Amino acid sequence: MSELRYWLWLSSAPVGCRAKAALAQFYGSAEAAFLAPPGEFATVNGVSEKEAAVLERRSLDAVSDIQDDCAANGVSIITMQDAQYPARLKHIFAPPVVLYVKGSLPIMDDEAAIAVVGTRSASPYGMKMARRIAAEISRCGGTVISGLTSGIDAAAADGALRVDGKCVAVLGTPIEGELGSLAHSVAAHGALVSEYCPGARVLKSNYRERNRISAGLAVGVAVIEAPAKSGALLFAAEAVEQGKEVFALPGNADALNSAGTIALLKDGAKPITCGWDIMSEFASLFPERIRRVTAVELPENEEKTVEDVHPNKKEVDKPQAVEYITVQELLSGLSADELAVASAIAPEGTHVDDIAEAAGFPSSKTLSVLTLLEIKRIAVRRSGMRYFLNTAKK
Repeated sequence: MSELRYWLWLSSAPVGCRAKAALAQFYGSAEAAFLAPPGEFATVNGVSEKEAAVLERRSLDAVSDIQDDCAANGVSIITMQDAQYPARLKHIFAPPVVLYVKGSLPIMDDEAAIAVVGTRSASPYGMKMARRIAAEISRCGGTVISGLTSGIDAAAADGALRVDGKCVAVLGTPIEGELGSLAHSVAAHGALVSEYCPGARVLKSNYRERNRISAGLAVGVAVIEAPAKSGALLFAAEAVEQGKEVFALPGNADALNSAGTIALLKDGAKPITCGWDIMSEFASLFPERIRRVTAVELPENEEKTVEDVHPNKKEVDKPQAVEYITVQELLSGLSADELAVASAIAPEGTHVDDIAEAAGFPSSKTLSVLTLLEIKRIAVRRSGMRYFLNTAKK
């Protein structure tokens, strides 16, 4: 624990990621850096004079608050010297000295992880394909990496979660305070990762810096939709510098949101139309993890299984008459908690995270109540953690 405080000092120092990594590499540990002779920081390659002056303050004042905030928010701390620290990150430019993690971070060096990225201003086509391709990556045994920003990144995370896949979200902000329902779902089925400690200032440059971590954790990057000037293209450039495979989804030649992906294809990115186009490239590297799964067309707001798309023909040929009851009749006699959860289920089905948010309950309580509703045959769970009210006569 005494050594951890020095890593937290270095992590929280208001200097660039390059300077922090330079000190860790030069001295071998954060503790050795903290105890270095006065004035020596300025001689370290990668540390500017201004940054050296800031680091020379060597203040540990924020360390206790960081530890308290992490404990309060269920955030674990992984330093560069910990066994859990991904080896993939150790060789990137300015590896993060500390990773703050909420959830369960897989052993990333063993994962066929694909970063799925694109524009925030995504078209309906881009959103649909991001969900579908991320879902297929998951079904093929891969792990989806997302920046969790609106648009393509969020849709990709959603697609992975709807088929109970693993998702790792790399944030450009600290993990603290209120998190959205999607972030809570990612933490429950994977992990939120950030190099920024609780209380750190959120700068615009953070989002560019986090690209190196997302690309570093991945074996490949899939750009779904990106205009000519897009952060996703900067991400792809970072991936190329790291020697990672870059894939791009073709779009209409006259679509502004496809100008960037078309440019990537011209520059040598591999074209994709489904998740297997990506995962097949890594099958020989992960023979026990990657499997070919038939592509399935996913509706924009609902994941379908192969069985949903290709039902048994005999069942289709012989439809059975079904008698229905009203929602009011179905919900009568429920407890207050059961009624709150059941009332949050829309006729077209609702994802468990949206139910929790609408009911105002924690995810654990929501799942417990949903289990009771399933036992009572009031709610039905279908693929992708979506629930429907069972309005068929029992």
